[in-house]
Amino acid sequence: NEARLFKADFFKALANPLRIGLLDALRHGECTVGELTKRVQADGAIVSQQLAVLRSKNLVRFCKDGNFVRYSVTDPAIFDLLDAAWRIFEHQIHSTQRVIATANQANLLKSEAEAMLAQSTESGRS
Repeated sequence: NEARLFKADFFKALANPLRIGLLDALRHGECTVGELTKRVQADGAIVSQQLAVLRSKNLVRFCKDGNFVRYSVTDPAIFDLLDAAWRIFEHQIHSTQRVIATANQANLLKSEAEAMLAQSTESGRS
């Protein structure tokens, strides 16, 4: 039960598009808040707030570098998780597209059958 609570709390930290964007921005190494702000195109105060959430869940860490604070991920395995989530999303999209294509094909066949039925009905009246 405790493991499930940990996992739920962990995934809550990822349940924010900006936080995911921040993690993605850290894929290639350390960044300052200013660099992250540019990469995710968000206000610096909001970026700092979301970094604090990620820090509180031990997903990112920071170190002082002179006048700058540089952020990095604590465990690069987080990128494997984000990539797996993206693959699941892509699979869902492809599955949905197949369902839509099948439904469209069924609607087309239905329309053609209705047109043929209407045409044969009209031919029978003549």
